[in-house]
Amino acid sequence: QVVNISREVPPFDPISIESKKAATVVLMLNSPEEEVLAKACDAIYKFASKGDENKVTLLSLGAVEPLFKLVSHEDPLVRRNAIMVFGIMASNNDVRKLLRELDVTNSVIARLAPEEDIVVHEFASLCLAHMAVEYTIVQLLALKTFGVISNDRETRIILRENQGLDHLFKILETKEFNDLHVEALAVVANCLEDVDTMQLLQQTGGLKKLLSFAEMSTIPDIQKNAAKAITKAAYDPENRKILHEEEIEKCLITLLGTDNDGAKAAASQAISAMCENLASKDAFRVQGIPQLVQLLSSENEAVKEAAAIALADLTTASPNNASAVAEAEGIEPLINVLSAKRDGTVANAATVLTNMATQEPLRLSIHGIMNVIVEPLQSTNSLVQSKAALTVAAFGCDADARTELRNASGLEPLVKLLHSKNDEVRRNACWAVMVCASDELTAVELCRLGALDILEEINLSTGRKNNFSEGALDKLLDNNLSQKYSQVGYLSSSNIITDGFYDYGQVKPGVKLLSLEELSIQELNDHRAIILVNAKLPEV
Repeated sequence: QVVNISREVPPFDPISIESKKAATVVLMLNSPEEEVLAKACDAIYKFASKGDENKVTLLSLGAVEPLFKLVSHEDPLVRRNAIMVFGIMASNNDVRKLLRELDVTNSVIARLAPEEDIVVHEFASLCLAHMAVEYTIVQLLALKTFGVISNDRETRIILRENQGLDHLFKILETKEFNDLHVEALAVVANCLEDVDTMQLLQQTGGLKKLLSFAEMSTIPDIQKNAAKAITKAAYDPENRKILHEEEIEKCLITLLGTDNDGAKAAASQAISAMCENLASKDAFRVQGIPQLVQLLSSENEAVKEAAAIALADLTTASPNNASAVAEAEGIEPLINVLSAKRDGTVANAATVLTNMATQEPLRLSIHGIMNVIVEPLQSTNSLVQSKAALTVAAFGCDADARTELRNASGLEPLVKLLHSKNDEVRRNACWAVMVCASDELTAVELCRLGALDILEEINLSTGRKNNFSEGALDKLLDNNLSQKYSQVGYLSSSNIITDGFYDYGQVKPGVKLLSLEELSIQELNDHRAIILVNAKLPEV
């Protein structure tokens, strides 16, 4: 067939383009020139008008996708000619199928706007009329509409009272309607937020059907949306109780083992939501925790983050679950993800390790964490800073861990966090300093880095002072007696002087106390003598 596109298209000058192959004109649909696009659409319209065979030819040549883009083109003439093609091509069944997949309905409806040309209105209506021949399009549009309006509680009540849930479940139970299942499930997800709906579904067996449907489905979007529906519902305590009674934990553990990353992440989020129910928290211990530990090594960052959040919620206030993480060989992957890309992953991995550290046997089995925690301490994210400081506080009670932190240059970023304007970050940093100041070497190094001055400043402010700032200051001084004596002028009965103590004399506020090494290299002067206590015999 000869396709002639030499017709004049005002306001452009006539351009004569003739081709014996429709493929050539289809290629022109990707042109950056509006005049070429308008003429190409016009030629394709004439070609498609000659019969169904030509429509199939255009479909096979890939004309539908570029035409779909042109339906929303900024040039009104290009838009008009493109919608004219759609209007007649939609009469073909195969074309309609592709149009459904491309989800063209909203774009075509937009062409019915009052400012559009009457010809555009005519062909847009024709396209919608062809699409509506198949009633499942109609259903899809209805479900999408319900998906939006069912976010409103009053609408959900009306839907329930008019047996809307029955119709939704009929769609879900019909295999032939599998192209509608995702949208139907989205509406059900919104309805599950209401306790009344949840109770009704439990009584009628609908909830059990829904969970079975999610568990058995092989469609990733359905698995993902089912998990999201559970997450929405689980925000309500009564709903959590009902979901636990229906053994929701088994369904979510199954979804953790799917091949789809979206479903895994959504299932992990649902587990986090269900953790508010203590019985559910225990139910995930045997099978759920080992699977979540495996997900920490996922290449997908969203999955990794969701797994870390779930483990953080599972181990909070649950020593048994913390032990289960260790038994599932979760220590190494948790330490590894402290260097992950996402702040949420890092913060929650730190939380899990902190939860594990409350048990001494577990804490002693975790090695190398202070080397890795230095990077999160230097994060710009306040949540990561807070959780990292808390981790230092949890592990800093061991002398080896403090030595490790000192050697990894971790004390400096910790001291910097004392300046934070975020109350929680500052509080946890004070806590960590208080714990780490338990030995003289660390206390002296913290003082050298300026921790003492910052803490004194914090304690003078009623707004910045916290439960640990005064304790941290006292601990720093009690483990750096030379500093304490020079600063406050006295020692308490519990302060035991050991070799290496020296009396420099009273130092003025803000003046740094020099170390013995720094003092020893100074030349003799007429200042007050420095008294050094050292009972050891000098080495020969």
